[in-house]
Amino acid sequence: MNKLQMRRYAKLLAKTGINVKRGQWVIVNAGLDQPEFVEMAVEELYRAGAGKVTVEWGYQPLAKLHFKYQKTERLSETMKWEIERWECYKKELPAMLHIISDDPDGLAGIDQEKMTQVSIARMKVIKPYRDAMDNRYQWCIAAVPGKKWAKKVFPDLSVNQAVEKLWDSILVASRADGPDPVREWARHNDEIAKKCDYLNRLGLVALEYKSSNGTDLRVGLIPEAIFMGGGEEDLNGRYFNPNIPSEEIFISPKAGDADGIVYSTKPLSYRGELIENFSVRFEMGKVVEVRAEKNQSLLEQMISMDDGAKMLGECALIAYDSPINNSGILYYNTLFDENASCHLALGRGFSNCVRGYEDMTQEQFKELGINDSMIHVDFMIGAKDLSVVGVTARGERVQIFKDGNWAF
Repeated sequence: MNKLQMRRYAKLLAKTGINVKRGQWVIVNAGLDQPEFVEMAVEELYRAGAGKVTVEWGYQPLAKLHFKYQKTERLSETMKWEIERWECYKKELPAMLHIISDDPDGLAGIDQEKMTQVSIARMKVIKPYRDAMDNRYQWCIAAVPGKKWAKKVFPDLSVNQAVEKLWDSILVASRADGPDPVREWARHNDEIAKKCDYLNRLGLVALEYKSSNGTDLRVGLIPEAIFMGGGEEDLNGRYFNPNIPSEEIFISPKAGDADGIVYSTKPLSYRGELIENFSVRFEMGKVVEVRAEKNQSLLEQMISMDDGAKMLGECALIAYDSPINNSGILYYNTLFDENASCHLALGRGFSNCVRGYEDMTQEQFKELGINDSMIHVDFMIGAKDLSVVGVTARGERVQIFKDGNWAF
C-alpha cells in the first residue's frame, strides 16, 4: 500500500473523523492487524494537537478463547479496575477512535447463548456510564484490512493481494484515495447537509418502504426529530464525523410505531458470525417474527437482549447507486455495507436527532419515543427498486426514494 496515501488516511481520521482539539486525550481502539497504520494514526493525532494518545489493543482469537474456557459467571464480572476506568472516561471524556479489522467469521462456533448472558450482565454495569457520556465527546469508527477479513472479501486472491485490494477499496469508499481527503470530506458533508435541510422542511411523520422482494413497512416518526448525516457536533460544540465512510442520512423513528415486514438485502455480521437472507416482521412497533436462512437462532438472541432490541432505533437513507454499492464489493462489515444502500437499525436510537436535545433528560427522550436498548444493530434493506414515501402531518405523500435512489 502507498505509504503516502495511508498517511493521508490517518490524517483524515485525526482531523476530520475525531477533529482532535489542542491538549485532548484520545483513545485508539485497534486490533493487531495493522500496527504500522496505528502508529501513523497516533502520530497524526499528536500532530493535530492531541495531548495524550492511548492505544487499547484487541485480538479476536483471544476473545474466542476466553469464551471457550472461562465460566459464564467469571466472564460476566465487571472488575473494580474496569469500573474505575469507566469512571475516568465519564470524567475526562476522551475522544475515541475505533479502527476495526476483524474477521467476519472470527467468532464462528462460539456459544452464543453464553455470550448473550455475559453481554446482558456486563451492560447492566456499563450502560449507565455510556448514557452519561452520550453526546459529550467526539468519536469515529474507521477500518483497516485484516488478513482474514481481506480473504473473506476477495477469496480468489492471495493473502497479500487481498489485503492490498481491500486497502484500495477502503480508501476509495472512505473518499481518502485522492490528494486531499480532508477537503473532499468538507465537500461531502456540505452535500449531505443540503439533503438533510430539505427533508427536515417537509415535516414528515412517517416513512413507507416498499420493494418487490416483499418489503412493505410503515415506520412512524417523532414530530420533533430531525434527519442528520455526515458530521455532527457534541454538546461542547466540537464538530466530528462518527463514521468514515458515511453516505447515510438518518433519523431516529418513534419507538413502538412500525408495522409490516422488511427483507434484508445483504448479510449481517453480528458477534463475529454472519446472519444471511433474513426478514423481520413488526406489529405495533415491535418485532413479532424473524426468519433467516442462516443463523436464525442468533438473530432471535439479538432481538431478545432487552425490550428495546425488538424496536427500531434508526432509519437510514442511502442511494442504491452509492459509491460503495457501485463498487460491487460485499464487505461483510456493517460499517461499509450499511453505507451501500438503505438500512434500518434495531435497538438504541439517537437522542441528538431531536430538536432541543441539549436540555432533555433520558426520561424525556423516552417519552418522545427515542428507543433505548443495550444494542444498536444495523441491517441492510436497500434494493434496486426500493420506494420510500414520506407522509406529512397533513397527510401529503412525498416520494423520497424511487427505484432505489433519491427522488429529488
